[in-house]
Amino acid sequence: MKRVNNELLLAAAISALLAGCDSGGINIEPETVDNSVDNSTSTPAPAETENPCAFYEKAGKTVQGEFVAPNCLYAPSFVDSGNNLTVDLYIPALEEGGAHVFEGSLFVGENFDNDADMAAAGIVKGGDGAKLTVEAGATIAFPDKTKFMVINRGSQLIARGSQTAPITFTSLSDVEGTVDPEDVSQWGGLVINGFGVTNKCDYTGSVAVGDLATSECHVDAEGSEGADQSNYGGANNADNSGELQYVVVKHTGAAVANGDELNGISWGAVGSGTIVKNIETYSTYDDGIEFFGGAVNVENFLAVYVRDDSIDMDEGFSGSITNALVIQSATDGANCIESDGIGSYDGAQDYSAVIAQGINSRPKIDGLTCIISPTDKAAATHDFGAGWRFREGIMPQVTNSMVVASYSADATVGDGNNYCLRIDDDETLQGAEDGDMVLKSNLFICEELVKGSNLPGGQTIRQWAEANGNQFATITGATNPTATANTGLQVLEGVPSIFSIDVASMMVDGAATTIVPDAAARAYIGALSQGGTDWTQGWTYGLHDGARGQALWFEN
Repeated sequence: MKRVNNELLLAAAISALLAGCDSGGINIEPETVDNSVDNSTSTPAPAETENPCAFYEKAGKTVQGEFVAPNCLYAPSFVDSGNNLTVDLYIPALEEGGAHVFEGSLFVGENFDNDADMAAAGIVKGGDGAKLTVEAGATIAFPDKTKFMVINRGSQLIARGSQTAPITFTSLSDVEGTVDPEDVSQWGGLVINGFGVTNKCDYTGSVAVGDLATSECHVDAEGSEGADQSNYGGANNADNSGELQYVVVKHTGAAVANGDELNGISWGAVGSGTIVKNIETYSTYDDGIEFFGGAVNVENFLAVYVRDDSIDMDEGFSGSITNALVIQSATDGANCIESDGIGSYDGAQDYSAVIAQGINSRPKIDGLTCIISPTDKAAATHDFGAGWRFREGIMPQVTNSMVVASYSADATVGDGNNYCLRIDDDETLQGAEDGDMVLKSNLFICEELVKGSNLPGGQTIRQWAEANGNQFATITGATNPTATANTGLQVLEGVPSIFSIDVASMMVDGAATTIVPDAAARAYIGALSQGGTDWTQGWTYGLHDGARGQALWFEN
């Protein structure tokens, strides 16, 4: 009983205490502990790096390059000779100057050497095969001269750069910064094959009637053999092999066999449906660009330090080149133009039927400036430094152009090998006589002006050329052709001095030039004018400060 009373008294006391506390304004609330902030320390997991490299899907599997910042590396298992790319591929531009480095060759599409296999694969025109698309600003590189690129017939290369973001095809040594400006053979080069006309194949019909036809036309491309071999040719001069705009190809070239070499860009029967505008070949072992038939048109072409022929045309090429600037090395380089009318030409054969069909080479060139060094063959990689050579039944039209070989003295003056203009072979000379070959409004500045036999009617080459509106300067030794250095010869100006002076202000042999541009709206001849658009700015390499490894040899 006493225990119960004590418990009642304790309860009453507690109740009174609580009541007193409440009246005094003191509130007792539960303490809240916030455990949401973790103040402990730990090592976070590294962020996963996104792989920006090109990839494709094949047989349900994703195949992708390896990202080793800032570059993407592609093993031969990704693509190579014998492991051709047979699906579409997109190559993006990489950040921080990264390059796409291919350990093997980059062959796009399957190659065929017979009609049956090609038909079975459904390849009859450009666009039927795999497509390689390269983003503006991208760089693609290869490790050595045995590795190169081929765009096979039916496939396409879409390389659409821009003036501020050109696309570059080059060598690993260039990417790594270990290459000298004039180094060549650092990788193979670019080969594009199409279904255009090549007179190495036999045709029925004619160009004039528009009924050319052929079968089993599969010409072996130069610069390759064995597993690397590719083929070109067909009867469609409007074929489309893709697009090249603002593209620079650097440090190329390889000799596979005697006379069988990789160029900067080789065009195997590429058709006129292909868009080519603003392209450059820089430091090339063999030719800068070489056309084997086809009818592709090129606008704005730059060739710098090409050791063989800067522009080479053969096998019935009938396309055009509009605006082109060629600058040879101070000590190397062969012809600015070397051109042939008929593939595998033999002077003992009669080619009148081929010419009647219209499938001999008939190119058009307008607005070409050649700045050449008249070097000795003994000191050069391939041949004497010279201007234009037309032979083997070619019938070109060349207008509003110039050859300048006066910045240095002729190394072998008197032997005729450092000519400005050379025309060879009966078919070509007959074409000049008949008016099928046209040279008009061109200026030639060399110590040795012409080489070749007289025309059938007895005219010398120089007489024929002058009668058709061309002019030859007379110089002795090195003669600077700029207005700042010369009063008697003024044809170039600017910094660097690659821009043509307007014809109205030109001086040749101490007098106003006799040249009249072959276009009513044209005030100058050659590739560039300071009064016009400088199409070389912003994207080319080797000309302008900030985008070259050395100054041009003729700059003051």
